[in-house]
Parts: sequence; C-alpha cells; structure tokens
Amino acid sequence: MSIFSFPERVNERAARLVAGAVVLLSLTALVTHAVWLPAVLAIGFGLRVGWGPRFSPLAKAAVGLAGRLWPPVLVPGRPKRFAQGIGLVVTTIAAVTRATELHLVSDALLATLAVFATLESVFAFCFGCWIFGRLQALGWIAADHCEVCAVEPTVASGS
Repeated sequence: MSIFSFPERVNERAARLVAGAVVLLSLTALVTHAVWLPAVLAIGFGLRVGWGPRFSPLAKAAVGLAGRLWPPVLVPGRPKRFAQGIGLVVTTIAAVTRATELHLVSDALLATLAVFATLESVFAFCFGCWIFGRLQALGWIAADHCEVCAVEPTVASGS
C-alpha cells in the first residue's frame, strides 16, 4: 500500500455525508467571511485526495456514521478522488483569494462549491465524477483507471 493510497471502492453514502458537511462549511464561510474557513475546507480536501478517509476527521466521521445508519453503497474510488481534487483546487483558490481580500472571487468559488456539493449530498450526482467519466470517454483518462466506469459511464457520474 502506497503512502498516498485511496480506496478502490468508497461508500457513496459516506461521500454524500461529507458533501453535506462541505455545503454547511461553504455556506458558513460565505455568511461569516471567515478567513480561516476556506483554508480548513482546502486542508480537508487535501487530506481526502491524499489518503481517502484515513486522515480526514470529516471523512472518518462520515464513514462511521454512514456505516451505522445504512448499508454501504460502494462506488469506484478514482472518480471520487478526482472530484476531491477539483474541490482541493477550488477551495485553495478560495482560501488565497479570501486571505488577499478578493471576497467576490472567494464568494463565487464557495457558492459554486456549495451548489455542486449539494448535488452530491442531496441527489447523489457527483459532478466531478461526471467530468471524470467524460474525460475517460474522450480517452483523456485511460480506461484502466476505472474499468467499471469505462464499461458503465453512469457509474462515474454517481447516478
């Protein structure tokens, strides 16, 4: 196992709980204009991109809670990691722009993040996973990166 490993399969219900928390944190950052909150979001995304739920307190809590509430629904991990990577980029830029007082830019990024995290949390539609599937269909991501997604493109979209 690599130090930067990510699960091949993830519990979609836990991912949806994480997305719900991201919605709440993003909206809180928008309302309070807290300089530190976008940075906390970025750190969380970084932990999840690098190690899945192993070191992310939010992901660990979501995995534990989802496991107690519902039977798992396993989906491919690579599209979810890709989506987390998009979240990392967005929140890092939001953190930098918030710290440099470019509030309009950070607010737009946080609002966009809240919209897409809501789609994941409420409707089980992962936009980052959908992008992963489209890139794979175009050949920009090798088919062996997610063989399930290559056979069933709707799996990568979370729908």
